[in-house]
Amino acid sequence: MGLREPLKELAQHECGLPCALEAMGEKWSFLILRAAFNRICHFEEFQSELGIARNILANRLSRLVEHGILMRQPLAEDRRKIEYRLTQKGAALLPAMLALRQWGERWESGTPSTPVLVDKQDLQPIRPITIRAHDDRELRLEDLCWMHAEEIRAIGETKQPLTDKAA
Repeated sequence: MGLREPLKELAQHECGLPCALEAMGEKWSFLILRAAFNRICHFEEFQSELGIARNILANRLSRLVEHGILMRQPLAEDRRKIEYRLTQKGAALLPAMLALRQWGERWESGTPSTPVLVDKQDLQPIRPITIRAHDDRELRLEDLCWMHAEEIRAIGETKQPLTDKAA
């Protein structure tokens, strides 16, 4: 189980991380996404809330739209006004955004952010984002290893050497 990712090969197209970084890339994209999660949707709102230069904002919004993270919608009542809304793909970035925020609180700022994100049902703070096993165990780095997809057994399948399975 000592397999490592072939980092040089994966740097191009086969790995989701470089693709995600290409789409999101840098600080402003993450801050725009955070603003979108906070229901900011107009160019002027993004600019005033984030204090970002117009040219940088226009560029980052275009990239986020190009990558399908935000969608650009003209307002029905005034087609000249545009709203930027999260797509399903963009909304799926919420766990990554929360994990980065929690990491920053723990390792960089040293203080919890406010306001605190809570569950609407019971108004309690969300738990830290963690890596979970298929059976919901919390996993640490030392609990993980890399495997080729074709070597992964179905849950409940008995352990057999991989060479026996191929025969």
